[in-house]
Amino acid sequence: MDEKKNQPVEGQPENTDRKKLNRRDVLKSIATIPVIGVFAWSYYKKKKGERLIKRMIRDELGMEYAPPVFNTKPVSGKKIRLGIIGFGIRGPQELKAAGFVHPTWIDEVREAAEKNPQDKRYQDFMEQEDLNIVFNGVCDVFDIHAQKAIETAANDKREGSEGKPSHKVKRYRTYKELLAAKDIDAVLIATPDHWHAPITIEAARHGKHVYCEKPMTWNVPETYVVRDEVKKSGIVFQLGHQGRQTESYIKAREAVEKNLLGPINLIEVTTNRNSPNGAWVYPINPKASQKNIDWRQFIGQAPWHEFDLKRFFRWRCWWDYGTGLSGDLFTHEYDAINQILNVGIPYSATSSGGIYYFKDGRTVPDVQHEVFEFPDHNFTLMYSASLASDKNRGKVLMGHDGYMELGSTLNIYADRESTRYKELIQKGVIVPSRPIYSYTPGRKNTDAITTATEQYFAGRGLLYTYRGGKRVDTTHLHIKEWLESIRNGTQPSCNIDRGFEEAITNQMGTIALREGRKVLWDPEKEKII
Repeated sequence: MDEKKNQPVEGQPENTDRKKLNRRDVLKSIATIPVIGVFAWSYYKKKKGERLIKRMIRDELGMEYAPPVFNTKPVSGKKIRLGIIGFGIRGPQELKAAGFVHPTWIDEVREAAEKNPQDKRYQDFMEQEDLNIVFNGVCDVFDIHAQKAIETAANDKREGSEGKPSHKVKRYRTYKELLAAKDIDAVLIATPDHWHAPITIEAARHGKHVYCEKPMTWNVPETYVVRDEVKKSGIVFQLGHQGRQTESYIKAREAVEKNLLGPINLIEVTTNRNSPNGAWVYPINPKASQKNIDWRQFIGQAPWHEFDLKRFFRWRCWWDYGTGLSGDLFTHEYDAINQILNVGIPYSATSSGGIYYFKDGRTVPDVQHEVFEFPDHNFTLMYSASLASDKNRGKVLMGHDGYMELGSTLNIYADRESTRYKELIQKGVIVPSRPIYSYTPGRKNTDAITTATEQYFAGRGLLYTYRGGKRVDTTHLHIKEWLESIRNGTQPSCNIDRGFEEAITNQMGTIALREGRKVLWDPEKEKII
């Protein structure tokens, strides 16, 4: 034996090689400990067995646990000049995702971070990528909202109250004036639902690119006009289904493509919320009045109604302005399934529901059930919702060989009667009560979720996702994708074709509910019957 092999190497700790224990050394050491050795040896075998089983399952599935690959290149190209129309609830969230917040928000979250190091909202926002954009115009029918939008859009340096506006942002009294402005290239639309289509149509006719909040349209006829005008104009259109950026949804598509579930025959998607905010009973600004709200412009194409603050701030509760559970919440769930499975428009829709809890004068149900048939895909899609129960439910895709539970995370279980996994189940390698595949995007920090509604959206992957283990706002990624498409002349993931499918599907469910009948889609005539 060469004694030099055991001599210490210069610059290296003595006896380094001796510290490298092999399996026999470990077992020998464990055996010398009377009682503890028995448990340690059992633990060692269990862990080794689990690793072997996981490896066998992984090889069988062909799925990677690594995050999906994304384009993470920094933003490049010319600065894009934006305007925003609507600054109630979703408008401020869109501006924040684009890199603009009100100075008072900076004050609040900076102070919160000082008190609680786990609160990473300030850090996450300050680290958010600069999208190389400028906001030149804002439009809102409520003066107080408009002023806040101006102050937010001018804060491109991300400063608190100590900062100064970076540039002058113009307030437009009407959306038509904003869309006619020469110093605006593209627009964010965050208005009540009944204004989505008219503004998109006008924007397309002025050659302005559009990022529009869901749902795409308020009624069926305008759906065709929106599609035609967007395609004729050549603008880049992105519908605001930011779930398209969620890692777990992308992994779900990979799992389906690799046939982990076998033939899928039933899908359940759900909404459960149990708070006034979750049921659209939003706070009413005490300073709001007929003096600072352009009521006639708010009404627009909707049926005329005398001035009513409840209708203005809680417009989602009325069919006159909103699209109900189908348009407001089901559309998120549908678009996730469409992203994963490319289902398109269903063959038929049936629906039922009612106003069972919130007896506050609303016309939109707070409980609803919808069933959509996809015979070409050999499955049924069911949606059910309650705004007065917080029981946790999610998305479940059920196949012959397994089922998938999907939200911000993903879990796949083998079916007990599976054909594909029969042998592995019989051998005990796969246990049906345990996931055969799980995917959880990396989390380094405690999530700062402040409301039940935020918890609902976070659980569905609609608030944030992860890139390289870092938490990122999904709306930020969705807007970034839209801007990159504008710069590169490409199509974003939720383009006008996906928007058309979303709008028709949503309208089929709504018509089925309101008319109490089964609704069909004629794909050749592109007509709801």
